[in-house]
Amino acid sequence: MRDPYSILGVKRSAGQEEIKAAWRSLAKAVHPDQNHDDPLATVRFTEAGRAYDLLRDPDKRSRYDRQQREAEMRRMEQMRRQQAERKARSEPPRAGNEDAEDMIARIFGVDSRNAQADAGAQPRPQQQAQPQQTQSNAAPAQDARKAADESDEANTAPAAAPGATLISAILRRIRGSRAKMDKAPDLVTDVSVSVEDILNKVRPTIETPEGQTIRIPVGAGTTDGQVIRLKEAGYRMEGLRRGDVVATVRVTPGRFRVDGFDLKVDLPVTIENAVLGCETTIEGPLGPLSVTVPEWSGSDQTIRIPGEGLIMENGERGDLVAEIRLLLWDKPDARMIDLMRSQREGLYL
Repeated sequence: MRDPYSILGVKRSAGQEEIKAAWRSLAKAVHPDQNHDDPLATVRFTEAGRAYDLLRDPDKRSRYDRQQREAEMRRMEQMRRQQAERKARSEPPRAGNEDAEDMIARIFGVDSRNAQADAGAQPRPQQQAQPQQTQSNAAPAQDARKAADESDEANTAPAAAPGATLISAILRRIRGSRAKMDKAPDLVTDVSVSVEDILNKVRPTIETPEGQTIRIPVGAGTTDGQVIRLKEAGYRMEGLRRGDVVATVRVTPGRFRVDGFDLKVDLPVTIENAVLGCETTIEGPLGPLSVTVPEWSGSDQTIRIPGEGLIMENGERGDLVAEIRLLLWDKPDARMIDLMRSQREGLYL
């Protein structure tokens, strides 16, 4: 689906009234009944409806905005990696010891040693300059040994830092403290499950940026909004501990509504059964259940069935809450209409 804000032609900061007005205007313009000659009118109308359905719901809109921000951060991070690698390949290696921090300091125009000293860190010791030979009558053997030592130092000098180390150094500098960052970012995501998935312990899957498939454990203790953290299963970065996966469980709408570990379901009852009471059955999460509707039950009343909800961490289960909904017959009934009229107007037949 394309960006819903672009589809409706509104800014990301638009309020609900502005979004609603934009939807009405767009729906009227692209409605298939007004565009008989346009074969794509139905597609555009459906797309506009899906965009409005997402943006008018605060929860859906908030999740979408968060996912877009996270995707943008990942794109920026990837661009920084590519730029750093291109810079590292194009920069000739310096003579002597140049680690990732020195190279990043050179790229950003900041002296890493001075920065360390300002932060209270101990600067790395500099090599002492070799004292100049002042005696013109030095022995040839001493000159030969000195030349050999200098040649060995040049041959053992490490090369420039590899690209992966450079990336870690860039991220540490961007985060503001090289010493404190020792872990890669967490992979934050939402996972959608149904009530039946939770009860049957069906494990949803997510895919990491590296293409790895990870299963999220659900079951006892899982409910809507539950945060599940998988240690060291998130992003990988050179020189850092692997980040975690932080998954928020979202229970998809269905027959049941989730309230903590309780499940709520509608119980349609006809007027005569609501007045006189009755025995009926409802479909629970694990099968049919018998319930008793008390006499004179209204739509503000509920029937609680213990132990038929979601499973808690201690093994106990929440309740199933049946909410009574008065239901009229399919066709009007003359006797019921007369009875209701007499009740309202005070007439007695």
